Amino acid sequence: MLLTQTIGRTHAGHHLNRPALIRLTRLTSWMAAVAGLWMTCAARPAAALEEWLTSYDAAIAAAESTGRPVLTLFTGSDWCPHCKTLEHNVFGDNAFRSWARDNVVLLMIDLPQAGISQEVRNQRSQVCINYGVRTFPTVLLLGPDGRKITAQTGYNGQSAAEWLARMQEHMPAAQIPPAAATAARESAPGAPGQVHASLDDAVTTARGARRPILLVVARPGDSKARSHSDSLLNDPEFGSFTRENFVVAQVAAPAAAESQTSQPLDNLLGGAELPPESVELIVTDDGQTPLFSQSGAQPPSRIVHGLRRFLAARQAARQGDNARR
Repeated sequence: MLLTQTIGRTHAGHHLNRPALIRLTRLTSWMAAVAGLWMTCAARPAAALEEWLTSYDAAIAAAESTGRPVLTLFTGSDWCPHCKTLEHNVFGDNAFRSWARDNVVLLMIDLPQAGISQEVRNQRSQVCINYGVRTFPTVLLLGPDGRKITAQTGYNGQSAAEWLARMQEHMPAAQIPPAAATAARESAPGAPGQVHASLDDAVTTARGARRPILLVVARPGDSKARSHSDSLLNDPEFGSFTRENFVVAQVAAPAAAESQTSQPLDNLLGGAELPPESVELIVTDDGQTPLFSQSGAQPPSRIVHGLRRFLAARQAARQGDNARR
């Protein structure tokens, strides 16, 4: 507006000397360049937009089915200039788009000043609150269970290649999608390291294997808990250790109406109903008496540490019993 008024006065008869005219010309060129850059950054290609999900739940569901992490961008599309630059320089680059198609699920949490309903704003704001996001742009890499793997805050002008190289350092090892992993386990009954789908099957196998039973228990119909238990079983450290030392079963906790028909598992849980999204680990010898329990909410390495201590204590107790005989 200021530039338009200045030019108007000049045409109305207010003459500018040569230095002033040069300064005005330079100012006009500079502002035109800035405006052009702003419009370029603001323009989001329709194809690029189509690659990003905008629903957190839909992105987590896609991650569960593919085994891929969720690359989540927190942005303000109509007010955050650094967000626009990041989207243009990195996410609009063909190298990024090619990498993303093969490696991640894309999720955009956009909080513009206008253009969305209050309900949608509240939902997206809640996602920000859940992950402690206070600065835009922020990019989070989330596991299929929704847990944060890494975060990048702000944008310092890196090229797409530089930005991708940094993100690639934090990419988790490729995981078999939960559905495929379950199908593979079920297609090889009795195979070494098989993860059983029922307590009865685990008890039968444990009799011949002479190993304790490790139950990975989640609530029936709880997709997030199931995804977390799948991720735990696919974790290299947890998976190799437990399959070597236990007969492993992944089972659903009995619902309240099923407690009478699932008495052994109900007893192992102490009659308590699991809270939403939780996973419980229970060790038993006979499928009826719990010997050890641990929350699955801890990091896999800590869970393995607890199970190692249990096995060491179990071995020491057995040696003590043999010495007394």
